[in-house]
Amino acid sequence: MTLTGSQILVECLKEQGVDTIFGYPGGQVLNIYDELYRHQDEIRHILTSHEQGASHAADGYARATGKVGVCLATSGPGATNLVTGIATAYMDSVPMVAITGNVPVPLLGKDSFQEVDIAGITMPITKHNFIVKDIAKLADTIRKAFRIAQTGRPGPVLVDITKDVTAATYEYEKVEIPPVKRVTETIQEDDVLRAVAMIEAADKPMIFVGGGAVIAGADKELKIFADLVDAPVCDSLMGKGAFSGEDERYTGMLGMHGTKTSNYSVSECDLLITVGARFSDRVTGNAKKFANKAKVLQIDVDPAEINKNVVVNHKVIGDVKEILAILNKKITPCHHEEWMKKVMEQKEQFPLTYHPEGLSGPYIIEEIYKLVGKDAIITTEVGQHQMWAAQYFKYTKPRTLLTSGGLGTMGYGLGASIGAKVGMPDKPVFNIAGDGCFRMNMNEIATAARYEIPIIEVVFNNHVLGMVRQWQTLFYGKRYSHTILNDKTDFVKLAEAMGARAYRITKKEEVEPVLKEALTSKVPVLIECIIDSDDKVWPMVAPGAAIAEVFSEEDLKQKEENGKTE
Repeated sequence: MTLTGSQILVECLKEQGVDTIFGYPGGQVLNIYDELYRHQDEIRHILTSHEQGASHAADGYARATGKVGVCLATSGPGATNLVTGIATAYMDSVPMVAITGNVPVPLLGKDSFQEVDIAGITMPITKHNFIVKDIAKLADTIRKAFRIAQTGRPGPVLVDITKDVTAATYEYEKVEIPPVKRVTETIQEDDVLRAVAMIEAADKPMIFVGGGAVIAGADKELKIFADLVDAPVCDSLMGKGAFSGEDERYTGMLGMHGTKTSNYSVSECDLLITVGARFSDRVTGNAKKFANKAKVLQIDVDPAEINKNVVVNHKVIGDVKEILAILNKKITPCHHEEWMKKVMEQKEQFPLTYHPEGLSGPYIIEEIYKLVGKDAIITTEVGQHQMWAAQYFKYTKPRTLLTSGGLGTMGYGLGASIGAKVGMPDKPVFNIAGDGCFRMNMNEIATAARYEIPIIEVVFNNHVLGMVRQWQTLFYGKRYSHTILNDKTDFVKLAEAMGARAYRITKKEEVEPVLKEALTSKVPVLIECIIDSDDKVWPMVAPGAAIAEVFSEEDLKQKEENGKTE
């Protein structure tokens, strides 16, 4: 049948099972929006307050559901406003298709009104991108974009479509989209057998889990694997939920704000089995001193990650879930009683702690966990609150912590929470924010209110840029250059003005009743929590130090006291 480019686009989206788009209209996508109007019963469109909010919402939708998130924007500033969200998705391997409009083909390259080379701009931060200037290529391009976004290591794909293509006509024929296949052709029998030999020869194995295990949905295989290997398990920020935070083998997060137990165990183990992790600098600390007593076995779908940041002794390339399933059939059950006992003793010796007096971020996170436990999805912004959410909430399932790990995008969480709640409407969704982050994209509260999306926005207001201030305290002589947020903005009134319900809490005894009220609300809720400006995230590894040099607040005080007495 003969259809316009806009009709072909919408039909291709329906082929892919797209049920939601997050976007903002403009001149070069008017034809697309006109067609979306005709299909509003099949594809829901969420109008965000800003295009960046649309990209973060598409990202949150993708992370929560495992499906491809879709966002839509017009040319020029509409397209460039997506860039931060695209980069966020790229760094964290999130399947997303960003669709932008552009000026008609005859106006390309002439500095036309609202023209920008968005394909060129996003080339380094997309898995692939396209500019469609010929309607004959439109349908195949959309199908390729979705396939690329989902296959292998997922990532964002941008499709830029000129306006004349959306208006032109061409023959369209519906195509049945085959399911995405897991990457298995790279899994070599020799690699598997060598990995088994390394595992069975180890006396002190440690398993380190990253976001790849979440993406692959490998939680069940990972649990069996950990029991077979008889090893403790730590994770990265992105790996949360792939292995249950309630499991006795779990030692906590690894790296700059990881637990002492995880950092010490990785530094002491003789085999580090890395499952779907890329050895970020926030995990490794000083890479030359990282796990230098261990052989390193890396299991990953992306061969580009092998030997990129840490030199490994062996690797198995392919889908993490498939590789673990194969290993589980071949490994003879191992027993490491002494090693497990030592690690568990360290776990008892070095628990996460915070000051019990007064309202604090960790206390609030623990109260949220007590109320919703395994059922909630937690999104976060970036900073101290993000680390507390990683440390003090026990994630037991994949896709329950959505956070900007690689790019560290302040302003990510609120849009992501909207996308997560739209994708998973039956789960409570909390966004944990700091006051600095909330100021970045607070306008998306209006989006949540407009559609009555009952997210719960928890703002830890310490009136400073907390994580930056922490560094200024520890490493910059307490010179608080531009990190004090002493503005007179009333977040409660602001949220209410945008149509949300809002509360302010200042005492511990107010937390539980307010959270319970928020959980029964049918509209978005903001909870402003006033906490101390000098609360810090502990433990910590100083920049450039080895992770074995992790220190707590007590260690720092002891060091200062020793310095005074010497």
